[in-house]
Amino acid sequence: MAQQPDSQAVKQYLLGLQESICSRLEAVENGASFIRDAWDRPEGGGGVSRVITEGRVFEKGGVNFSHVMGDTMPASATAHRPHLAGAPWQAMGVSLVIHPNNPYVPTSHANVRFFIATPKNSEPVYWFGGGYDLTPYYGFEEDCVHWHRTARAACEPFGEGIYKRFKDWCDDYFYLKHRDEPRGVGGLFFDDHNTGDFEQDFGLMKAVGDSYIDAYEPIVRRRMEHPFSDRERDFQLYRRGRYVEFNLVYDRGTLFGLQSGGRTESILMSLPPLVRWDYNRIAEPGSEEARLTDYFLTGRNWLETEDD
Repeated sequence: MAQQPDSQAVKQYLLGLQESICSRLEAVENGASFIRDAWDRPEGGGGVSRVITEGRVFEKGGVNFSHVMGDTMPASATAHRPHLAGAPWQAMGVSLVIHPNNPYVPTSHANVRFFIATPKNSEPVYWFGGGYDLTPYYGFEEDCVHWHRTARAACEPFGEGIYKRFKDWCDDYFYLKHRDEPRGVGGLFFDDHNTGDFEQDFGLMKAVGDSYIDAYEPIVRRRMEHPFSDRERDFQLYRRGRYVEFNLVYDRGTLFGLQSGGRTESILMSLPPLVRWDYNRIAEPGSEEARLTDYFLTGRNWLETEDD
C-alpha cells in the first residue's frame, strides 16, 4: 500500500521555515522587522504574509505562507493534468522575494510548495515543487559559486544528477523569452515531483527550503556595505524591470494564485517598490553594467571546475 501524504506535517514545516527565514533576515537588518499580516481566503484557506519595508539593508521583502483549497483545480494546474479537472485540491507553500537597497546585493527569490488533489473514487495525488534563484545587478563570481555550491549540497543526498537537472530546469524556467536573456544567475527549480516515496519527496523539499538562507545570507553580509552612487542605483532600478516582466508574464505561481482567487496583495508582494523602464537602453561596452549580461547572465555552470 502506498504511503499516504501527510499534509499537516508539510504545513508545520512551512510555517517553521517562514519563521526561521524572517529571523535570519532580521538579524542582518538589525533594525527594521517583518510585520505579520494574517489573512483568510473566502473560497477556503488563508495564510500569513510577512513583509519588511524601508530597512537599512532591505528596501522591500516579503515571506509569504499560504494554505488554500477549493473544489475544482484552477486551469493553470490542470493544463497537463486533465484527469484532475474537477477534483478537490489543497495547495500550500512559502514564497519569498527580497529586494535590497544596495545595488551590489542581489535580489533573491525562493519558493517551496505542496499540492494535493483527491479525484473522485481515487487515491490522493500529490506533488512538490520549489527552488531558488539569484538576480544580481553587479555580479561577483564568488557569490555565484557560493550560491550554486550550497544548492548542490542540498541536492546531493537525493541522488546523482539531481542538482544538474534542477539547475538546468531553473535556467530554462527563469528565462525571459521576449528579451532573450536569463533573469539571473539561476539556482534550482523543480515541479511535479513525486517519486511515490512521500518521506523522500518531502525531504527533498525541506533540503531545498532549509538551504536557501544559507545560500543568501553570506552574500548579503558580504555586499551590503559596498559603496554605490546614483549610477548604480539607476541601473538597479532599470534591471528590476526585468524582474517585474517575468513575474507578470511567465511566473506559474503568480498565474496560479490569481486564477485560484488568491490574495492579490500577497501574490504581488514580489514586485519591487521602485522600478524604471528606459527605451532601448544599451550599456556602455566594457562597463560593469555590460558585464552583467555579457558574462553573468549567460546560463553558465558556476561549478564547472568542481564538476570535472
